[in-house]
Amino acid sequence: MKYQWRITKYNPLFRNNKGHYLLDEWTCPSEIGKIINGDSFTLEDYLLIEHAYVETIIEFLNEKRQYSLRLIQTSNRSISHEDKTSILYDNEFGMINIKEDLIVNINEIRIICKMILRNFADCQLFSKDNFFVHFGWDYYMYIGSSQKSLTAIEFAKKNGLYVEEFISPYYFEEKDTKRLVQWSEVGVEIPLVIGDEEIVNVPLEEYRKIFDLSEEHPVFGYFEITEDYRDYFQIFLNHKMDFTKYEYGLWAGN
Repeated sequence: MKYQWRITKYNPLFRNNKGHYLLDEWTCPSEIGKIINGDSFTLEDYLLIEHAYVETIIEFLNEKRQYSLRLIQTSNRSISHEDKTSILYDNEFGMINIKEDLIVNINEIRIICKMILRNFADCQLFSKDNFFVHFGWDYYMYIGSSQKSLTAIEFAKKNGLYVEEFISPYYFEEKDTKRLVQWSEVGVEIPLVIGDEEIVNVPLEEYRKIFDLSEEHPVFGYFEITEDYRDYFQIFLNHKMDFTKYEYGLWAGN
């Protein structure tokens, strides 16, 4: 992506020469109600910053005339009853069905970004070769675009955010991508990867067909391998696949 920025509430003047932020600030909405630097961190304080983040994304999209994005690298997280009792939960969150490869419009993007910032969802938003939004730990946000977006950058600054030219740590290209078949034991409460093998020279079109993905999907993330495709993947593996003992998935990343 030609232009990339780190856009956050953190003033770069307070970073050391290694890039570490030196001030004590809130990094997660779960800290609402705590005393930080002698002041109570309130819901109103949080919502003001969240609004700046979300509307900055919308400004970038509007300036680029990009009115939809695709969801990739989604997690399987569902909203629990406990989540719904949180002061951070909005009823509109229940209207969104976050799933891999889903195309979402501007209004849905607003809601999904709020969900991610409030830790109710986890995914990336992108348009191939045009645009992306990545969220990292500690309330870090990264935006990439194929154009300069000077108006959106000015909007972010006017709303108290700091914009730095910065390559997203979550950004990588196909040439940097590894794809591994991973396996874990069947029936365990917390599955842990106990083995993996890299596979190469498989056309992306094959993966898209197997996992029912669009032509635009980069095939990054994690995808469950069902027994229907045992024979296909077994060709590439030394490990003998056994679906009575193991669960399998394709991991693709950097």
